[in-house]
Amino acid sequence: MIEIDRITKIYNGAPAVDAVSMLIETGTITVVVGTSGSGKTTLLRMINRLVEPTSGEVRINGEPTHAVAPHILRRRIGYAIQGNGLFPHQTVARNIAAVPRLLNWPADRISARVDELLALFGMEPGEFRGRYPQELSGGQQQRVGVARALASRPDLLLMDEPFGALDPIIRARAQHDLRQIQRKLGSTIVLVTHDMDEAILLGDRVGVMDQGRLIQYGPPQDIVARPVNGFVADMVGDAERPMRLLSLIPVGDLAEAGPAEGKALPATASLRDALSACLWSGHDAVPVERDGLGIGRVTLAAIRNRVRQQA
Repeated sequence: MIEIDRITKIYNGAPAVDAVSMLIETGTITVVVGTSGSGKTTLLRMINRLVEPTSGEVRINGEPTHAVAPHILRRRIGYAIQGNGLFPHQTVARNIAAVPRLLNWPADRISARVDELLALFGMEPGEFRGRYPQELSGGQQQRVGVARALASRPDLLLMDEPFGALDPIIRARAQHDLRQIQRKLGSTIVLVTHDMDEAILLGDRVGVMDQGRLIQYGPPQDIVARPVNGFVADMVGDAERPMRLLSLIPVGDLAEAGPAEGKALPATASLRDALSACLWSGHDAVPVERDGLGIGRVTLAAIRNRVRQQA
């Protein structure tokens, strides 16, 4: 658990981050979203002391971060950045093993961890461990960057615009991979982005920053449905609001008895996914399954009715 207690950073007499307080629960994804210059990256970097706060305190599991030497603190916290930051002249295996080597893990343990992570990210270890970053696609490089951040089994992972350099299709896959892996590992993740769609998709809680201040902090449903002011409302966007709310509702909530053609969606998929499937296939309904068993369907009419209710 992370407690951020009135953290402030002042540059040249002006606050880049202004008395921000947040409680980040264990095993959740918290996304901080804001425009350029809002202070979100500075806030993130104060958690692992890449930036030292002017005042205030960060506590991880009750321990103030200023009580831990910075290099020791950073070895306990995974850190992934936009563009992945891989070492170009080291193999994939050595990139992933960077922090475990610093921690003096035995060679066999490091090798096993590298192979475990490559397999977790869908990259065959025998094929990829000896490759160099320039031999990988952009999406593969980003996976290796996240794998490196997870290599020492940190309880906390910080991510600064990790998918910003990826094209939309690869970005969507990377976001899905992150969510699935976080659920599997139970990691606590704090992610910074300027993309409200990404914040809503990934966040268990979303913080909106503007001019160094935390304007609103809560579940994505609250951010979209009840923005506290005009700035947050503009970030959500009136035109996009109904679709963003659909992305937060699982299809299982609207499933009904009856047949439907096409490939079934899992009950955890969103109504936005179901709407896309209907429009793409030209069908009036899409089948829904849970644990491989059909539980009914979601109809286009029901989705449109929900959109009208939210408009």
